[in-house]
Amino acid sequence: MLTIGILGAAGIAPAAIIRPARRRTDVAVLAVAARSAASGARYAAEHGIARSYEGYAALLDDPEIDLVYNALPPSEHAEWSIRALEAGKHVLCEKPFAMNAAEAQRMVDAADASGFRLIEAFHDRYHPLSAELDAVRASGMLGEILSVSADFSSTNVFDPASLRHDPLLGGGSLMDLGCYPLHWVRAFLGEEPEVVEASATLNPLGADLSVDALLRFPSGVEARVTSAMVEHPHLNASFDAVGTLGTLHVENLVFPSRGHSLTSRIDGVERNWTVRGEETYDHQLDALSSGVPLLTEGADSVANMVLIDAIYAAAGVLRP
Repeated sequence: MLTIGILGAAGIAPAAIIRPARRRTDVAVLAVAARSAASGARYAAEHGIARSYEGYAALLDDPEIDLVYNALPPSEHAEWSIRALEAGKHVLCEKPFAMNAAEAQRMVDAADASGFRLIEAFHDRYHPLSAELDAVRASGMLGEILSVSADFSSTNVFDPASLRHDPLLGGGSLMDLGCYPLHWVRAFLGEEPEVVEASATLNPLGADLSVDALLRFPSGVEARVTSAMVEHPHLNASFDAVGTLGTLHVENLVFPSRGHSLTSRIDGVERNWTVRGEETYDHQLDALSSGVPLLTEGADSVANMVLIDAIYAAAGVLRP
């Protein structure tokens, strides 16, 4: 039985960990920790969690917890992930992994030193749709890849009280949304790019409302990656690849169980298909329970943050 403790009375936790755990017999969410005893108790009662703690350190002292789900704001990821590792817990840390690459490296170093696992919660990477993209790339059906593009945009109107808009807490469209398409293009091409150019629009607090970045990979492939959290007609999470033999378009890589599609066009022949799978979070929890090395831990997490740092620098965005 894998027992889980949640750091933070977070809105994402029910979908990401609580409900998936209830669909299994080998995983249990045992406790939640919040800044105040009252909020922790309310959250535990609402979600049927047996234990609640005032303060995050108290949860780390619970000897019955195997894995900590760090659902705190990004500004708290490094400190509390490292403290959890040092307390002898495995950690599933929400994305974005850290505030910057230096923090990310310290986190990975702490995991290596402790002997416990530190996994970034890119849940979409564990859905069969992600494996299908890997298979398309490996098959050579598109020929030599010439360019790729990826976008994740959704309505998230500016609210100064929202952590997603506060740069001090790790807010911004690139941190909250754009980290996904960066991960998609890196995974698809299997290389680490350089930033050619980037631009951003900022909110009054200095966090980015939108980002547009042009990347170049060692193979010569160029990638356009965009993200935006402004007024948007619908959530867009799309990926496109152009090769010498054809093209591929993918809709909704983030939440494929809510509806997705793949469309290829090879020699003028169009093919549309989908991939069977459960909720992304169920696949992620299944991977966590397997005990094998995963696709979103270690060097991968550091590399994504290195790229985020480089895009912000190229766009001239000052960060905490």
